[in-house]
Amino acid sequence: MAASKMESIEQQALNRYRQLEKESKEHSATGPEEMDKMLVRSSVINAQDTLSIERIINKNDLLPIAYLEAGTKASRAVCRITIRNRNGQIQGYGTGFLVSPTLLLTNNHVLDTSEAALYAAAEFNYENDTSFTPREISSFNFEPDKLFITDETLDFTLVAIQATAADGKKLSDFGYLPLLSQKGKVLEGEFVSIIQHPKGGPKAVTVRENEVRFLAPDFIHYVSDTEAGSSGSPVFNDQWVVVALHHAAVSDPDNGADWMANEGVRISSILAFLHEQNNTAPNALLNPLLQGVNAPGSAAPVEVGQLGEEWYSSVSGYDPAFLGTDFNVPLPELAAEIASDRAQLKDGKSVLDYTHFSIVMSKKRRLAFYTAVNIDGNELVDVKRGNDKWYFDPRLDEAFQSGPELYEKNDLDRGHLTRRQDPNWGVDAIRANEHTFHFTNCAPQHKNFNQKTWLGLEDYILKNAEAHSLKVTVFTGPVFREDDPLYREEFKIPAEFWKLAVMKKDENTLTATAYLQTQRNLIDNVEFAYGDYQTYQVPITQIEKLTHLDFGELNKHDALAGNDTGVAINRLEDIQL
Repeated sequence: MAASKMESIEQQALNRYRQLEKESKEHSATGPEEMDKMLVRSSVINAQDTLSIERIINKNDLLPIAYLEAGTKASRAVCRITIRNRNGQIQGYGTGFLVSPTLLLTNNHVLDTSEAALYAAAEFNYENDTSFTPREISSFNFEPDKLFITDETLDFTLVAIQATAADGKKLSDFGYLPLLSQKGKVLEGEFVSIIQHPKGGPKAVTVRENEVRFLAPDFIHYVSDTEAGSSGSPVFNDQWVVVALHHAAVSDPDNGADWMANEGVRISSILAFLHEQNNTAPNALLNPLLQGVNAPGSAAPVEVGQLGEEWYSSVSGYDPAFLGTDFNVPLPELAAEIASDRAQLKDGKSVLDYTHFSIVMSKKRRLAFYTAVNIDGNELVDVKRGNDKWYFDPRLDEAFQSGPELYEKNDLDRGHLTRRQDPNWGVDAIRANEHTFHFTNCAPQHKNFNQKTWLGLEDYILKNAEAHSLKVTVFTGPVFREDDPLYREEFKIPAEFWKLAVMKKDENTLTATAYLQTQRNLIDNVEFAYGDYQTYQVPITQIEKLTHLDFGELNKHDALAGNDTGVAINRLEDIQL
């Protein structure tokens, strides 16, 4: 980047700083105004962070020990950007960070054109470990042909990045930093932290001793230690929420060797710009990758977590003999026409085993063909829901899993297929509960579908199992049709879902009931859908026909065997056992 351009950016930053400094001396904030700001600030603080308000109001410097762990986690998404010309010669360095599974944010003056991005590289893990030994670097190329949005005034560039590095490393291994659109994520007088690559060197962090001096509509000024190469770094508040994109230093005009402060571009302003562009640009310019970046007024991003290998060791999975040795209920078989679509695990298996339930996935639809769970009504444990953190399953390629990009900013629930409470029994109830929050175990269900009749049916099955100390086996899944509506240009939304419950009717007899419900009229327009829907008890043969699954001998125990039409369930007493 030309030195004159950087000088212009720094001069503009200095002008803004001096103007804010002047206004600050002329006006002092009143009590009510400060209280309003505090209310806004507290709205983006985790309620469990009991020390946060003390830090802000009374300048108490205590921090929970988890602060360090959270910072380390946030740092994974930050990378060094190596800027090269078309001949491969290094021209300089910058910093950038992932803000969605496929997009990286940095400064316009770091990557000002799509051509510049084409020759540059994002290098993750350019840092030292606790022994000061360099970690293995993973280098990813940019894909500006997929998305490249830049603005010189706000000095930002948002660019797509490849999913897999040359060495096979996955971009998803580094996570990303969700962006929140609301203002008030930091106040004047608070402290910020910056994770950066100073002078293009190994990753470093300035922790908290960086006081926020002034807040302007689009910019934030803070006292911090940064170097050349730090441009494009994320600026964090105490909750490790990104509040700004670092872009310039404010030099002392009386002594060019001294720096008075640094300036960052407010994240809320960048998101407002993206939202405006998305609303006003011609359709040809709209890009579905932007769905992964939060926008003003949108729902909070799906929180994605990661479970260690120990969470998957020695899992029980679905037990075919759960109802008794004489009542074997095997997993359904996939018919020949869909068998090739079964997703294979990284170890070559085709069934994902969790605690008390199992799942078989479709590669093409990136959703489960079915889930199968054992419910022990005699040992159920009431496990609280928690924070709704969702997980990709590391045993299965993420290409076969539908994640946050499907569920954010719409009326689609992450509808549990195996219901959260169903496998929560016995000594492994806690692990079972957590296992249900895998993207493999959810499907897009309109909020009205997921929270009403279908929920009533699931309640009925579970409560009867608990009340009568019953053991129940439940299969659940979507119906895949070719004419299912396409959403966000990559996901087909299932219009129907089915459920099949199996239990012992008496000591010697099984009973099996199947149910079907549609959300077709709810998903014609995902954003503004409404309407009635109906649940039916149907013969198992109808589920087999719709899903191309073979449930073997269960047809012999179906109360509706021979019925071609099914029975409408207007009340739970209508269920025929």
